[in-house]
Amino acid sequence: MRPWALVFVFLATVQCAAEEVRPAAAPTPAVPRVEQRLPGTLRPAAVDGTAAPDEIGLATWYGKEFAGRRTSNGERFDPSALTAAHRKLPFGTWVDVRSVDTGKSVRVRITDRGPWGDARRVIDLSRAAADALDVTRIGVARVELRIVDGPEAPASVSPR
Repeated sequence: MRPWALVFVFLATVQCAAEEVRPAAAPTPAVPRVEQRLPGTLRPAAVDGTAAPDEIGLATWYGKEFAGRRTSNGERFDPSALTAAHRKLPFGTWVDVRSVDTGKSVRVRITDRGPWGDARRVIDLSRAAADALDVTRIGVARVELRIVDGPEAPASVSPR
């Protein structure tokens, strides 16, 4: 038998002998967690059925300087379309973006990645979406994001 084979057999034997059987641990009781969240991080929807925002932060916009360029999902950027960039949400996700200050909202589809830089910025809106929220005038707005099923607004929701 070759020397390296003996070393392999020895190590395998030692490893098997070193493993010990441990009794199953008792399950730990569920302790409610206190939400400690940084700005711009996703959080789960409320359990009680209320329409809690999925994310809170700042919205900015990007416009004609990127028109015609390919977005991260491969389609061409159109500033007149209701689209947006988000760091984590899957492409094609529909999001209701509501301005905390004005109460105006717009539904956008995620087509790109961003915004980059400031962690408080959670979404970059197309020019059309920014116009709908009056973000083009001020440049940045405090917003709440809610992930929704599709492009049409539910009939039971009234505008604020």
